[in-house]
Amino acid sequence: MAQTSELYGTAASRLDSFVAQWLQPSREWKDEVLEAVRTVEQFLREEPFQREHGLDQEVRVLKVVKVGSFGNGTALRSSTEVELVVFLSCFRSFQEEAEHHHAVLRLIWKKLWHCQDLLALGLEVIGVVQGVPDALVFTIQTMETTEPITVTIVPAYRAMGHSVPTSQPHPVVYESLIKACSSYPGNNFSASFCELQRNFVKHQPTKLKSLLRLVKHWYLKYVKAKCPRAMLPPLYALELLTIYAWEMGTQEDKNFRLEEGLTTVMELLQEYDLLCIYWTKHYTFQNPVIENFVRKQLKRERPIILDPADPTHNVAKGYRWDIVAQRASQCLKQDCCYDDKENPIPGWKVKRARDIQVTVEQWGYPDLILRVNPYEPIKKVKEKIRQSRGFMGLQRLSFQMPGGERQLLSSRSSLADFGIFLNTPIYLLETVSPEIQVFVKNLHGESHAYAIDSKSFILSLKQQIQDRQGLLRKQQLLKFQGHVLQDWSTFGSYGIEDSDTLILSRK
Repeated sequence: MAQTSELYGTAASRLDSFVAQWLQPSREWKDEVLEAVRTVEQFLREEPFQREHGLDQEVRVLKVVKVGSFGNGTALRSSTEVELVVFLSCFRSFQEEAEHHHAVLRLIWKKLWHCQDLLALGLEVIGVVQGVPDALVFTIQTMETTEPITVTIVPAYRAMGHSVPTSQPHPVVYESLIKACSSYPGNNFSASFCELQRNFVKHQPTKLKSLLRLVKHWYLKYVKAKCPRAMLPPLYALELLTIYAWEMGTQEDKNFRLEEGLTTVMELLQEYDLLCIYWTKHYTFQNPVIENFVRKQLKRERPIILDPADPTHNVAKGYRWDIVAQRASQCLKQDCCYDDKENPIPGWKVKRARDIQVTVEQWGYPDLILRVNPYEPIKKVKEKIRQSRGFMGLQRLSFQMPGGERQLLSSRSSLADFGIFLNTPIYLLETVSPEIQVFVKNLHGESHAYAIDSKSFILSLKQQIQDRQGLLRKQQLLKFQGHVLQDWSTFGSYGIEDSDTLILSRK
């Protein structure tokens, strides 16, 4: 058994014992806390909330869900913080939740003082606390618990209806969510998916839950306790990062070494500004609305850790990750990250973003499928193409997002530099000196790359367009910087240079 309650004084080889002795809560303790919480749940289910605070109907509680550490099975010993999400009948859409969220919080606050059972438990209301989303916080205490129990209540719209909380929501649910986030910027609706969030953690292997407890203990004691006023990430962000590290580092092996997992998480935290993490368990990119939204999300400033149940919620956004990174660096110097021979514990090999599928398209050739990491230099991507096809000319790679301009991928850059973290097509054009590349943009906003010689006639490009797109030469009208390009003029005479864009329309 571990002899010290200090993580930093515990040898790496003793971390399993440390978790069992100091972090794993007893069944008796959890039962005592949850018994008190049942009083809160009973109050919510039985108290009549009727037509108050501007609400035009009776407010009924549809369901109460325990979330957070007590809900997902990763509570720490002596933990006294319980989070409840309350699905209410007055919220029939995300829009209604946004409009009435605070009115409902005030209503629950008022009704708390009429509950004799809660008053008997020493009810003390802290108030409405701003968060993601805003919540009502109060404390109660039993004879058995030495510390007050802090209860957080979040009212929410039951977006998934009565569907099984392990199933994948219908894409229409996420389309509605994305629309609501656009109409009510600044609002967060992630509580509507709390059952999916809870189960994502709850159904993980027992050994992984030990690692989650270890990381959370480190975070609460050595980060949050040291910087109580800093805007630090929520525990949920650390949980998701830890799960990602395990998935990618062990290929979901249930038998792993805790010290390696702890080291890996600390190493990832040190490079927080490279993190771009997401899952496709509950939402996929077959739906264009969801795909386009997530692509935009992944182009934002990193770190990015998208909620696996809510694509609109980047749980890593807006926090002082630099402080967490500094503390992680200190942790890696402690006994818990060194073996018995005083060698640093090696972490798992975990990429800061998942590999993606790149489809290389080239006129006249079948598509080439590559697995690429977004942080790989484009130079390496070109080398993979060369090894596959044996090209000897100059490779010109470009891509175009829906509604955007076609962009040239420089050998010195990476896909991550362009915010590309999802499967994507790129276009390959091979040029041989003195050829240059030009882009031709059609009326649909699509751009195509062509190889031309600046000394050749405009008519030669029109022939390429006819061969590839089927639009006859005599029907084509090409413009560059507002000038109509004449068939028997050269590209050089118009000052057209490498990677310029020409506009194509039909006569």
